[in-house]
This record gives sequence, structure tokens and C-alpha cells, in this order.
Amino acid sequence: MRISDLFKMGLRNLSRRKARTVLTVLGVVIGSLSIIIMRSIGYGMENNFESQVMQQGGLTTITVNTYADIIDDEGKWLDSKEQKLDDNLVKQIRLIEHVKAVSPVIQKSAAVYSGKYTSWVNITAMEMDTFEAFDFPSLVYGNYPSFEDSTPIVFGSDTPNEFYDPNSRGYNPVQVDMQKDKVVLKFQDFPVAAKKKEFSLPMKNIAKMEKTNGEFDWNTYMDIKYFKEIYRKYCNTLSLEDRKKALRTIEEYQQIKLNVDNIDNVIAVQDAIEQMGFQSFSMMQYLKPLQEASKTLQMVLGALGAVAMVVSAISIANTMVMSIYERTKEIGIMKVLGCIVTDIRKLFLLEAAIIGLFGGIMGIILGYISSWGINKFGAPVFGALMSGNYMYDMANTKFSIIPIYLPLAALAISVAVGLVSGYFPARRATKISAIEAMKTEG
Repeated sequence: MRISDLFKMGLRNLSRRKARTVLTVLGVVIGSLSIIIMRSIGYGMENNFESQVMQQGGLTTITVNTYADIIDDEGKWLDSKEQKLDDNLVKQIRLIEHVKAVSPVIQKSAAVYSGKYTSWVNITAMEMDTFEAFDFPSLVYGNYPSFEDSTPIVFGSDTPNEFYDPNSRGYNPVQVDMQKDKVVLKFQDFPVAAKKKEFSLPMKNIAKMEKTNGEFDWNTYMDIKYFKEIYRKYCNTLSLEDRKKALRTIEEYQQIKLNVDNIDNVIAVQDAIEQMGFQSFSMMQYLKPLQEASKTLQMVLGALGAVAMVVSAISIANTMVMSIYERTKEIGIMKVLGCIVTDIRKLFLLEAAIIGLFGGIMGIILGYISSWGINKFGAPVFGALMSGNYMYDMANTKFSIIPIYLPLAALAISVAVGLVSGYFPARRATKISAIEAMKTEG
């Protein structure tokens, strides 16, 4: 018999016992739906872990700070030690395999004035050719420092919103249009020397980053050579003693940032830096345990879905066995009419596969609907679980993510479960004696 004929017969036979067929299909729906939802929640949590970590910095970025933590064998913090970060160390780090870009970092606080309003900014000065390598955000306006022009000062998205009137009684933030309003930068690390004019830098070449919900939003970035140039001008307004102190602060660096060519090489590069006697930090140190926890969670959730699928397999097997008992005489007639044993086996296997197919398709449809519902209405619950508070930015967060292969895998598993569950009943049907089957009533 042709497969199309067997398929029509299978559908006709299943439609005879609609209630039983629907209940059996429902069992497969629950099983496939459980697999899709459980796994999608696992993927969603893993994705959110990565997103939260990446908001604090790139996954391929490694930072060497001025101070290193001293930790005992039990993981308890004991003290911190100072690390000398200079040009010599920068050169050594450049030679490490898989390091794509390296930049020394100078960090300073400065006051920014616009009319009667003022704001404090955290300046991070880096080498201009590393802004692109470190995947800095796109700009709303302006340009990053370049070899053609090293003077742009790049503000984070939230910096223009933090101006205030220092003479007012309360703190009332004011937004300044840094493109149109006159803005001046002043360093206030040391008092201006007598008979010296206060240093101020009119900022005419300003850029603003797009919002990232991360560290970029609150920082201000400059080219390190240009920063040293203007800071030395500021130092010239200081007394001799203060000038020496101020200049000393830009001879050594507060950080060294480096970018690795691949996320898989981050830990290896950190090990190389540690062998040089320096402690480093990367977001991979946070992400790795989170990924391991996420994989464990996915396995647990997947196991719960598998249990539901096993129950549906038992339901299919029970349905097929009952079908064989009810159709014993029909099987005998088929054999008497010359139907070969293989076709009888195919018929029952096909019926079981149809149950799995329909259940899998319905499970996929309900899976996408459920995933949409979780992302739409489950934000308060899942946001609190993932972030520990309700301040987490949940507007653009997906707590259930269905990768393209997941519904295909769920459908394949559903059909496979149907075939496996129907195999032994189908085999039993082929062994029924035609003569004994003809004697059966019904």
C-alpha cells in the first residue's frame, strides 16, 4: 500500500474514537509544550545574565587596576596592594598572544560649568585608536577622537542631565544642551597659585553617546594625549609643590584596559597577566559561574519537560494497545484480503506518529503563545528573580526565548515518541492470527 493510502486510513481510524484521540494528542501537547517553555525560560535567563553582565562592560575586555585584592585560601578578602601601572607594563601586555588592543587609562574628576549651572564629571582618558576596538557605543552627535582631530570630548548619555544650581537650596537636576550652550571644563584637584589665572577649557568639540544602561552613561571620555596636554596647562596655574604632585598623577595610570580577540581566550590572557605579577579583572569572571548555573537550570527544566513527554508516551502506547484490541477482527480481515504484515505494522506506526505530529504542532503553537505571555505579563516576577529588585530595566527584556531549533527539536521528539510508543503495539498487531482474529466478535 502507498504511504498516502496508509495516512488516510490512519486519520480515518483515529477519527472513529475522537475523544480518546483528542486526550492522547493533549498528552503530547503538554509534553512538547513543557519542553519548549522550560527550555525557553532557561535560554531567556541565560541571555539576561549575559545582558546584565555586558551592561557593566564588554565580555572581551580585561582591566588591570591600580589596587589588587589579597584573598586567602577560603576566598576571604584580607587587604589590597598597589600595582604600578606604567608604559613598560603596557608594552609587555601588548606582546601577550590574543591581545587585540591595549590602552593605558587616566581617570580624573572635573567640574563642568554652563552659565549658573554646574556638574561633576568622571573623565576617562584613553588612546584614541582603542575606542573602536573596545566597542564604544554609537554617538548621538559628534565624533570620537581620531588622528585627524584628537580634541573631541565624549559625554555619556546621562551627563547632560546632571547639571544643577549650586546656589539653590535643593538639588534640582537641569538638562543642558551641550551643542548650543556654552560649556566650560575646570580641574579643581589643587588650589590655584597666587597671581595665577584659573585654568578653564571652553568645550567646543563635544560628542554624546547613545544610552547603554551601563558604565558608559555616566562617564566622559577623551584622548589620553590631548588630556595630558590640557592637564599640564592646568598644572602651570599651580604652585611649584602642587604642580609636582599634579604632574605625578598622570605619569602612572589608574587602569590599563585591553581587548581580547575572542571571548574564549579571555581567561588565558588573564592567566598570562597573573604570571607577570599583576591582578586583572574581566566580566567573564562573573559570567562563567552564571553560565554554569544556567546550564544546570536548563537541564533541570528540560528534565521536567522530559517527564511530561514520558507520560505522553505511555498515553500513546495505551491508546494503540486499546486500538488493537478493538480492531482485532479488522486486522484479521486485512490479512485475509492479502494485506502484507509490513503494511499493517506501518499503519499502526503511522497512527502513533500522527498523534505525535499533531501534538507537537499544537505544542509549538501554544509554546509561542505562552512565551509571548511570559514576556508580556511575567516581567514583575521574572525581573525580581533575575535582578533581585524591581528597578531592573524590564521593558526590553525577554524572559522566554525560543531559538529556531527548539520547536523543530520538540516536533521531532514528539513524532519520535509516537513512533517508539507505537512500535510494540504495531508489532503485536502483526502477530495476530488471521483465523483467530476472524473469530473475534465486533
